[in-house]
Amino acid sequence: MGSLDKSVPEKLAPPLDATAEQPPLFDGTTKLYTCYTCPFAQRVWITRNFKGLQDEIKLVPLILQNRPAWYPEKVYPPNKVPSLEHNGKITGESLDLIRYLESNFQGPSLLPKDPAKKEFAEELLSYTDKFNGTVFAAFKGDQAKEAGPAFDHLENALHKFDDGPFFLGNEFSLVDIAYIPFVERFSIFLPEVFKYDITAGRQKLAAWIEIPSACSCLLDLQSCMTRIM
Repeated sequence: MGSLDKSVPEKLAPPLDATAEQPPLFDGTTKLYTCYTCPFAQRVWITRNFKGLQDEIKLVPLILQNRPAWYPEKVYPPNKVPSLEHNGKITGESLDLIRYLESNFQGPSLLPKDPAKKEFAEELLSYTDKFNGTVFAAFKGDQAKEAGPAFDHLENALHKFDDGPFFLGNEFSLVDIAYIPFVERFSIFLPEVFKYDITAGRQKLAAWIEIPSACSCLLDLQSCMTRIM
């Protein structure tokens, strides 16, 4: 996993609650408003770290259950994380933001140049909302029957390119980042709560999960999940 070790050690700031003062807005600092335990926010956090932007993009972590009133009032009216303060504006939505970091900041590329892989990347990124919605909905029903096709879709996708273990073969990409925080949670939660092993009969998916499980080089995802399980 050394090939993924793009991180720069950093001391994480304590998350802000309703009593915290607002950091200066539009002071020339690029800020990522985030929550350490939110899978959507973790997409952008991983992208930031992989591209080595720890010094360039400051984390502003929030406690979502007791978030500051100034956040929706003065920073991001949708009142969600993540959001990014950059070049005098605030933008949000995790999939948009990982693309934004890829397009507007230096660092290792996270999108392929190969046309076939680029087309497949767009297809898989477009599928993420349906994937998550299907699995979350299955919590109330038959997990194997209802969520199984979604995990089969990922298994089949991982067979598309045979030159490496990632969704785009040998290229770790925004596609892997888009799915990592959610699949890692599902791989722990579903067996423990519903006795449903998402890797059973899905060899490629099982191997892929073991790769991002080592993403402690990008952020301590396992620790983050442990805090909310």
